[in-house]
Amino acid sequence: MFNKILIANRGEIACRVAATCRRLGVKSVAVFSDADANAKHVAACDEAVHIGEAAAAQSYLRIERIIAAARATGAQAIHPGYGFLSENEDFARACDEAGIVFIGPPVEAIAAMGSKAAAKALMHAAAVPLVPGYHGDDQDAALLQREADAMGYPVLLKASAGGGGKGMRVVERSEDFAAALASCKREAASSFGNDRVLIEKYLTRPRHVEVQVFADKHGGAVYLFDRDCSVQRRHQKVLEEAPAPGLDESVRRAMGEAAVAAARAVQYVGAGTVEFIMTGADFYFMEMNTRLQVEHPVTEMVTGLDLVEWQLRVAAGEPLPLEQSQLVVQGHALEARIYAENPSRGFLPSTGTLKHLRMPAGGEFTIGTALQRASVRIDSGVREGDTITPFYDPMIAKLIVHGATREDALARMQRALEACEVVGPHTNVEFLHRLVTCEPFASADLDTGLIERHHDALFAPHQQPLREALALACAALLAREADRSRDVSPWTALSHWRLNGGYTQSHTWRDVETDAAISATYAQDGNTQKLACAGGLESWTWWRGAGADEYGTTIGDTRVTGRVFIDGDVFHVFCLGTAVVLEWQNLLAHAADTEHGEGRLTAPMPGKVIAVLVEPGAVVEKGTPLIVMEAMKMEHTIGAPAAGKVTEVLYGVGDQVADGAQLLVLEAG
Repeated sequence: MFNKILIANRGEIACRVAATCRRLGVKSVAVFSDADANAKHVAACDEAVHIGEAAAAQSYLRIERIIAAARATGAQAIHPGYGFLSENEDFARACDEAGIVFIGPPVEAIAAMGSKAAAKALMHAAAVPLVPGYHGDDQDAALLQREADAMGYPVLLKASAGGGGKGMRVVERSEDFAAALASCKREAASSFGNDRVLIEKYLTRPRHVEVQVFADKHGGAVYLFDRDCSVQRRHQKVLEEAPAPGLDESVRRAMGEAAVAAARAVQYVGAGTVEFIMTGADFYFMEMNTRLQVEHPVTEMVTGLDLVEWQLRVAAGEPLPLEQSQLVVQGHALEARIYAENPSRGFLPSTGTLKHLRMPAGGEFTIGTALQRASVRIDSGVREGDTITPFYDPMIAKLIVHGATREDALARMQRALEACEVVGPHTNVEFLHRLVTCEPFASADLDTGLIERHHDALFAPHQQPLREALALACAALLAREADRSRDVSPWTALSHWRLNGGYTQSHTWRDVETDAAISATYAQDGNTQKLACAGGLESWTWWRGAGADEYGTTIGDTRVTGRVFIDGDVFHVFCLGTAVVLEWQNLLAHAADTEHGEGRLTAPMPGKVIAVLVEPGAVVEKGTPLIVMEAMKMEHTIGAPAAGKVTEVLYGVGDQVADGAQLLVLEAG
């Protein structure tokens, strides 16, 4: 076993690898950029080395700096995590040349599977089933159009060197192909430095099922069963589970054996994932990821194995710890990826400081003498007070649960999501809760189009418990003002406090989600308090809870407890399994002026302009693409909100823009 390894990554995966290193007595070295100087993964490791600026291209993707950091600290091996350089054959080769062990497969295996087209040819030779498609070297646009037309629509364009859903486009019609091809190639070149694409027949309502494989340097190879990753948005996974539900055991075994055959075909070593697309009982090879996957925890939860430990042992030359016959599945596991993003705005990434971050109790992931199959596990690379920046993937945490059955795991996931509290950037927590409670997911009617097919239900206006939330917010407001002044409450202070007699005071709150104004009327007569949140005055009592920000209230016959995080005059109320954000309209404070100038087209998120599609003077129709921005490794095309004339373009290609920055001036017409 190694004495010291360097982790060439960041965030939750770096923290995850460091946890196994601590258990095994292996020293760990972190690398960090300017943006990550105080990051959680830096604190999780024994040493840390600064490797460059915030942009990944100037830090985490600089091979020479990472190799230099390993040499300077005496690291014997490098764990690449996932993303960044984890599947970069040049990086693996540089490690070999520096005499540093790359904790991953041989260079040749990375190269073989790094090209989707070459991988398809290898899998064909190994008798692994393939989806019909074009995987050739000729990238002439006219040829690609003809191949797609002959194949029949819909087709799927995929970056040959890609992964993680980047450089992928579904094309429904022949007339849309050219534009989709140009966009796909542009994103592929930006993300992977290679704009080559392949085309596959797009299967309707397919499932995405992958198999975890492991191979050692002694000829041993096993599969650690399967995971269903069908629930996706923008070709990126949202929910994962193990084992894949509803598979016949014969199909499960055949898929596992095909995955091992794929690994053997490239003389694979280490952890890898063979991804299949399924329709019915038929499965087809999609690609092989030559690294550990984001969703590996669900496999760990059902097998009780530490896959990072297996990686280290295999890289150190040891044989696989177990043979196929010794591997078993116990129970069911689900993983939800909690992201800083806004589902209602097309899952646009969101940035900002994590002002308040609370995960389910007891879920922080640690490894004791062995990997514990806890009921709830949290893998996270951020802490309260950290900032989600536009430079990296906006993941906040992975929430993983385990149960004896899928139904048990589903119930546990629902409760765990209800316990998540995040204040700062937008998150997908509520959306995840809707997903795991929707009938198609609960009944395992899974396919990659689930979110799109059930869009109306998943994005319907949420009926929030406003009455109860407002009662808790009023309690928190009274408590805050009582702490500031033991003699004055906001209700009495703003209604000309009087020594004797009762009083009534109304205040306005704003529901931040809907922008609706809500009136709350408070009345007190002696020791009797009443509150009107929806309807007439009702009897009302409130109290502080045992913990910070905890409150309870009884309004009418309804008793509810919850937590209220106060940020200025904005009250984040967590109760009854949901979050309600209310802003107290404090008439004594100065309200910020908001400019809504007509014709202002603004950036929906911070990012970089990568294409300007119009010039001043251009007359455009509603929906015409105007500017393409890149944020967190994804392209976002901004279209005209209405017909008009472009009178001024304020940013050029390569410019960094802030969230809300005006991009151009559009004169309506």
